[in-house]
Amino acid sequence: MSLILVLILIGALLLLIIGFSIVQQQKERAEAERRLEVSRQRAIIDETDGVLSNTGMAPCSSHIMLVLYRRIQDALEQSIAHASGQLKSDYERRLADIKAQVTTVSNSPSQVPAIENFRLPDNDKQVLELVKTLKKLKAILRAEHNKGKVDPTVFAEEEMRIDNLQLRINVESMISRARAACFMKQYGSSKQMVTKALNTLHTIKAQTPNDPFIARKVDEAKQLLDEIMGAQRSTEPSAPKPKKEGDDIDMLFQPKKKW
Repeated sequence: MSLILVLILIGALLLLIIGFSIVQQQKERAEAERRLEVSRQRAIIDETDGVLSNTGMAPCSSHIMLVLYRRIQDALEQSIAHASGQLKSDYERRLADIKAQVTTVSNSPSQVPAIENFRLPDNDKQVLELVKTLKKLKAILRAEHNKGKVDPTVFAEEEMRIDNLQLRINVESMISRARAACFMKQYGSSKQMVTKALNTLHTIKAQTPNDPFIARKVDEAKQLLDEIMGAQRSTEPSAPKPKKEGDDIDMLFQPKKKW
């Protein structure tokens, strides 16, 4: 009888240990998932903050600003649901600030700065940063639209504006590289880049026909192309003058000189 009792107690103890282990594993799994979700939302917040900090370099509309603010708001709300302690308090304070910004932008008249007034930064580092920002902005806009959080009309208009800005930057870059190639006497590469820039400019002109930037850049590209063609012609070897048919015959039968 005592043996059976011992076996029962051992079995109960084993079940208790197994149960405790399962509960502990579930807690650890839940904690790992909680940390992973907080980390994922933190990455979304950081990425969006980075884009927001660089929006001053491009003519961003109030629609885009709302998309960015609301993305941060959603990420903060998700973070608060999984965070704890001081981190949760920090997120709650940030959420209050973001909600205030969303309210301010929503209640203000819509602002859509003219893309024609855009000027590329003079600093190459800033240009590179702008290129990265527009690429991220386009990805964010598309992701939020896929979630149903951006009106289709707003999405189409804003995506077209970003595409237009990217094209302008490409044009500036191609013309700049073409000048550098021409300076290095790489006329073939230079001419190819200018031609590509002109094709891109015609694409933009179809979207914004009255854009002064396009007219100015078309003139600049054409002038550069003329310079390249002129420089290329000046470096080509002169073609030998064609001989007249009778010249060789005259040379053959002319009187030989006596020495």
